[in-house]
Amino acid sequence: MTSREVLGQQAAAFLALHQPGNPVILPTVWDVWSAKLAVGAGFAALTIGSKPVAESLGKTDGEGMSFAEVLDRARQVTAAVDVPVSLDIESGYAQSPASLVDGLLEAGVVGCNIEDSVHSEDKRLRSSAEHAEYVAALRTAADAAGPHLVINARTDLFLRKDGDDADRIDRAIARLTECAHAGADVLYPVGFHDAATLRILAEALPKPVNALAAPDTADPASFGPLGIARISFGPLLQAALGKHAGEVLARWA
Repeated sequence: MTSREVLGQQAAAFLALHQPGNPVILPTVWDVWSAKLAVGAGFAALTIGSKPVAESLGKTDGEGMSFAEVLDRARQVTAAVDVPVSLDIESGYAQSPASLVDGLLEAGVVGCNIEDSVHSEDKRLRSSAEHAEYVAALRTAADAAGPHLVINARTDLFLRKDGDDADRIDRAIARLTECAHAGADVLYPVGFHDAATLRILAEALPKPVNALAAPDTADPASFGPLGIARISFGPLLQAALGKHAGEVLARWA
């Protein structure tokens, strides 16, 4: 079996974990140590977060590191664990979709997050159509390469507080629905939402929904009843561990 065939099997298994009402928990890791910690705790898949990786490299989030640096870290993680790994590729590092897909698969990654804030262009927000076109190009490139890369289309409308509060949920639903029709497998309205908002998003969107959770304070059982299919921690696991480490070190300072 070729490496691409193995990745194809792993990608299919990863996608199957996304079950609305029975969410897959993807601890957001940033290096081999954190990845092994999460797998050792029993998690079936992982996602690598851009901000935690950037901080571990002394770089800034928002594409302050290069795509090559991100891929180097992803290779280290996928070589160290046997579970499916997804990678946050921010807004694409100004790469072509084909280049992104080639890099991801070569690094052993079977999923990616792609967001609509374009960091290389003064952090402008892609239009709905433009973001969907980018997702479609990623899907086309991945399908040509073989494995069904699990694409998690993210919108930053809530983080940016873009436009009016009154219709932001509706605009996010419209934007992410376009991404679903373009080939996204998972939809990520990133930000902290109350239960009512998460339920609306999960019911209205046509693909599994990813929710952000604080690992040290959120109730793990609260997301399934809302129809959520995937939970990730963003930079919050690293922050929680950093806080605890600071408390331990403070005893000796």
